[in-house]
Amino acid sequence: MASIRQTLFTATLCSGLGLLLASPLWAWDGVVEKQTFEMDSFTTQGGETIPNVTVGWEAYGELNDARDNVILITHFFSGTSHAAGRYEADGQPTGYWDAIIGPGKPLDTDEYYIISSDTLVNLNANDPNVTTTGPASINPDTGELWGMDFPVVTIRDFVEVQRELLESQGIESLHAVMGASMGALQAIEWASAYPERVERLISVIGGGVADPWLLATLSSWAAPIRVDAHWNEGNYYDSEPPTAGLKEALKLVTLNANHWQWANETFNRDWADEAHNPAQDINARYAIEKTLDDIAAARAELSDANHLLYLVRANQTFLAGYGDSLEEGLAAIDAPTLMLYSENDLVFAPEGVRHTAELIEAGGSEVTIKPLEGNRGHLDGIVTIDQASETLREFLK
Repeated sequence: MASIRQTLFTATLCSGLGLLLASPLWAWDGVVEKQTFEMDSFTTQGGETIPNVTVGWEAYGELNDARDNVILITHFFSGTSHAAGRYEADGQPTGYWDAIIGPGKPLDTDEYYIISSDTLVNLNANDPNVTTTGPASINPDTGELWGMDFPVVTIRDFVEVQRELLESQGIESLHAVMGASMGALQAIEWASAYPERVERLISVIGGGVADPWLLATLSSWAAPIRVDAHWNEGNYYDSEPPTAGLKEALKLVTLNANHWQWANETFNRDWADEAHNPAQDINARYAIEKTLDDIAAARAELSDANHLLYLVRANQTFLAGYGDSLEEGLAAIDAPTLMLYSENDLVFAPEGVRHTAELIEAGGSEVTIKPLEGNRGHLDGIVTIDQASETLREFLK
C-alpha cells in the first residue's frame, strides 16, 4: 500500500505542476527551454489596463515556413505551460501530456509546432519554472505588489494574451487548439472568438459554460483561503501567508478532480500510521487523508493563495463567447470539434459536456464526442490521456 500511495502522490503532483528544433533529421529529444513573453500593457475584457505583462511559454517541434503547423495547448486550473518534455535539471517532472506530445506521438513534434503558455494569475506563482503576472507580481505604477488591487481577469483575457504571443511569432492560424479542464474553456473560447483562426478544436474534460454545479465547486475551493485569518483580505505578502487555508483549498481541488472509485480501490480504510487508530486518537488520520494532505502541502509551496482566488473567478465567469447566451457563443465555432470527457467527472458534469457538443453541432460544426475510461474521474483527462492516442492522431490528420 505504501508504494501505491507513493506512486499516486507522484502522478498526481506531476499532473498538477506539470526548444529544440524537430525534424525527421533532428528529432526533438525532449529537453525543454522555458521562455518569456512580455507586453508593455494589456487591457482586460473589463477595461482595466495591466502594465508590463509577462508570461512564460514552451514549445516543442519546429515552426514551418508557412507557419500553419501550430497546435496550441492551453493548460488546466493547477497546471502550467509545461505540457511535455523535461527541463535540463535532474529530477524535474515531465510535462503533464508527455504521453501524447513528442516524436511519433499523436501530437507529433516531427510534424507540428506545439506551443503552450502560462496563464495570467497562474496558480504556481512561486514555481521558478513559471512566469506569470498576477496579484503576487509588482504593479510598476506603485512599486508594490498588486495584491487584490489586481484587475479581475477572465478566460477570454487568457486567450488574448496567447493571441499576442502567437502573433509575435508571426502565427495567424492554428492547426488545432487543445486543452483540458480550464484549458478546455480556453480552447472553446479560442474557437468561438476567432473561428477564422482555428482549424480544429479539441476540448478535454470541459464544457461551454461554468454551470451552477461548477460555480459552487469553485466557491468551495476558495472558501478555506478566505476564512484563514492570515489571508487578511489578500494583504499577506509582508506577513505570514494563509498557508493553512491554501493547503485545504488544494486538498479540495485534488479530491474533486478524482473519483470515489479511485479512492476506494486505492486506500480501502487503512490508517495513515498503523500505531495510531483513528477510533482512539482524535489526531490520527486515515491513509487517504494523509495522502491528500501531503499532495496539498507540496503544491502549496509553489502556489499563491490570491492567484487561486483569481483563477476561481476567471473560471466562474466563463461563458463561451461572453455574449448573450451559450447557444450564441457555441454557434460561432466553425471548426471540427473533438470532445473527450469522463462519465465519472465530478467537476464538469458529463451532461453539460454532451450539451456543449450538441450546441456546437447545432451551429453547423462536425463534432466527435468520446468518453475516457478509468477510475480517476476528471483527472482521466490528464493522467490517462494516452488512451485517446489513436483518436487524436486521426482527428489531427
